[in-house]
Amino acid sequence: MIRYFIQLSFEGTHYHGWQVQNNANSIQAELQKALSTILRLPIEVTGAGRTDKGVHAKQMFAHFDVDNALDDLEKLVFKVNGVLPQDIAVQSIFEVPADFHARFTATARSYEYHLHQTKNPFKQQHSYYFNRELSVDKMNQAAQLLFDYTDFSAFSKSNTQTITNDCIIYNAVWEITEDGLVFHISANRFLRNMVRAIVGTLLEIGVGKYPVDAIHSIIQSKDRSEAGTSVPACGLYLNRVEYSFPTIN
Repeated sequence: MIRYFIQLSFEGTHYHGWQVQNNANSIQAELQKALSTILRLPIEVTGAGRTDKGVHAKQMFAHFDVDNALDDLEKLVFKVNGVLPQDIAVQSIFEVPADFHARFTATARSYEYHLHQTKNPFKQQHSYYFNRELSVDKMNQAAQLLFDYTDFSAFSKSNTQTITNDCIIYNAVWEITEDGLVFHISANRFLRNMVRAIVGTLLEIGVGKYPVDAIHSIIQSKDRSEAGTSVPACGLYLNRVEYSFPTIN
């Protein structure tokens, strides 16, 4: 088998997340349908991870296998984009070693969470409207405390099938923008709902509901009910997936 990687991006408003579902449309389903149509083969793709309903991706990767080498990959990208809906776009398709996995060989992932504080109808599906006064300093102080921990069970959806809830966070910081804020976070892996739960918790610290050091007791509890409410999916973007790409001879 010959393995190919796909780099793509998507606007997730009209999809029930990445993963194929029986009664709802998904990014994975649209990508598989487009590839199968162009290649005239049944194609199954494996993604770098699962995004929830309404979440967007500026950069996502997936892989698929075929028996024979594909010709003119640039032309294939053009043809696949011609079949895909307008809110999904493929940037490149390239060969990787047969054991190189879109999910398991990723070394890091980065997300952004966007919120705006001035009402803007054009951002309704792309950012969270949050008009309460916030202390960005306190939110950034609390974000820095995330580096002290690896077990983030308190920010994970319940009853997931993960072997471990350990993650290594490399970056977590709020950036002030023209009309709101963007939260940047990078880690070796993320748990389901983790970013949205972290953001919701930091916002509760930002409005003064909890002190900065409450982040310690929340994480140490390993209890999702102790953390803040998950923020809406519309503001979340998978921003980057990192790999150590090998050379193909």
